[in-house]
Order: sequence, then structure tokens, then C-alpha cells
Amino acid sequence: MLSRAILAASRNDTVKAVVANAPVSRSVVKRFVAGEKAEDAVAATRALIDAGLTVSLDHLGEDTLDVGQADATVKAYLVLLQRLGEAGLAADGRAEVSVKLTAVGQSIDRSMAVDNARRICEAARNAGTTVTLDMEDHTTTDATLEAVRTLRMDFPDTGAVLQAYLHRTEADCRDLAHAGSRVRLCKGAYKEPESVAYQSDSDVDRSYVRCLKVLMAGDGYPMVATHDPRLVAIADRLADPRPQGSYEYQMLYGIRPGEQRRLAAAGETVRVYVPYGDEWYGYLMRRLAERPANITFFLRALATTS
Repeated sequence: MLSRAILAASRNDTVKAVVANAPVSRSVVKRFVAGEKAEDAVAATRALIDAGLTVSLDHLGEDTLDVGQADATVKAYLVLLQRLGEAGLAADGRAEVSVKLTAVGQSIDRSMAVDNARRICEAARNAGTTVTLDMEDHTTTDATLEAVRTLRMDFPDTGAVLQAYLHRTEADCRDLAHAGSRVRLCKGAYKEPESVAYQSDSDVDRSYVRCLKVLMAGDGYPMVATHDPRLVAIADRLADPRPQGSYEYQMLYGIRPGEQRRLAAAGETVRVYVPYGDEWYGYLMRRLAERPANITFFLRALATTS
């Protein structure tokens, strides 16, 4: 019931206007979203890099069924990457981009989405950086991993994302833990059925650790995406004897910034996932609808700077 109510609110222009103009909403948006325009994303990126962090930028938007919208998303990434390159922020992968395939047409035509992702990969290469393909709900997992394999033929540094709450993910980690393979491991944020995903927090955490063991023991480049202090501590132990720089931590923009800075000061590579764009309202509402427990997560994040 709560999920349906939140989704209904995400499509209601009146509710959007109220939420967008409320002082507390502006505070939430400013905390978790870099802004609406490319220049906002570039400014946020510069500030994070100056603080010793690295960045992955996500132009907000997903589940498009409109070819024109998919093309507009691609163009937004091309503009962003050009500006990052011109500003000297993309070199050596300091700032990369994350792309949801449904935002560039996967739900319309899979081959079109891969072609669009290829255009973004080419622009990223020209700017001196990389692309990571975001993972979405479980119905897109196979198609997304196939797109990763296809793009890696020409762009071998294309990053993959795996979600620990899916039953299949430990096996996927084994397949992807090879030399040159960049893999972001996150818990997963979508509401998934019991048939494909672990339901309890403890089961998800145990799966995360099993998957992380596989990635850290492999020859690839693990990207540890978590804000959980326990998992950060476990990752630190599992990383030994890997040298710093052969893996990285990833956290969301606005979540535990103090911990991000602490890890970076200790010599770790820390990448901040930065969403931006005028689709921020839908982004926040969908994240809450997918797992209403995220409401508590966002409120807790607002209350802390550590």
C-alpha cells in the first residue's frame, strides 16, 4: 500500500510542486542530488576531487519508452563528458559516468540501447575515463550483463554492477572476477520476489560477504559499494594483501561524507556516486517506493554527517 501511494505521488504534478517547493524537500534534494544541469554536476565533481575523492556521475532517468528521451539522455552524457574532459576532471578515471540501460532505450530495443551506450563509452574514452553500466531490477540482469560483455570487446574497462541480494550473484562474481574486470558490488535497492532474492537484511549481508570474498580473491578490480560500517571493516580485512588502488570503496553523494573523507585520508580510493538532472523528483520517489525502508535510510542520512 505504501509503495503504491509513493508511486502515485511520483506521477502527480500537484504533489511534485508541493514537495519541490517545501524547505525540507529542497534540503533533501540538495543533500542527495548535485543539481539539474551539467554545470552543477561538474561543480560537484570538482569539489569532491579537490577533497581527495573520485566520482561516478549518473544523469537521472530510467525506464524510458520514448526514443527521443533516450537520445536526449545520451546527448546529456556526451555534453557532460566533454565538459569534464575540458575541465581536466576525467583524466585517469577520476570522474567516470554510470549509465542505466533503460534510460538509453533498453525497454524499447536492446540493440539500440547497446548502441547508445557505445556512443557514451566512446565519449568517455575521448575524455580519458570509463563507463559503468548500472544494474536495475532482476528482469534486466541477463540483458545488462550481455551488454557489458559486448561493450568490453571494444571498451574493456566498462564496469559491471552486481547486487548481493540476488541468489545468482555469487556465481556472477565468479564469472566476472577476472583480470581487467571492474565490478561494483552493492546490496541492491529494488523490491524483488523471494524466488530470486534474499529478503532479510542478515541474509543479504551474508551474501554480500560471500560475493566480496570471491571478488577480492580474484584478479579483477572490486568496487565495494556500501555505507555499512561492518561491511567496510570486513572489506578492509578481505583486501589484505591487495595493495591500495587495486580496489575501491563507493558511496552515494550525501551519505556518510565523513567516512568517505576518512577512508580517502587513509589512502583508499573512494568513489562518490553523484546523481544529477531534472528527473530528481522521480528518482527519489522511485527509490522510496521500491523499498519503503529507504525512507528511514534517507532520514537517518540527513541526521548525520559521519
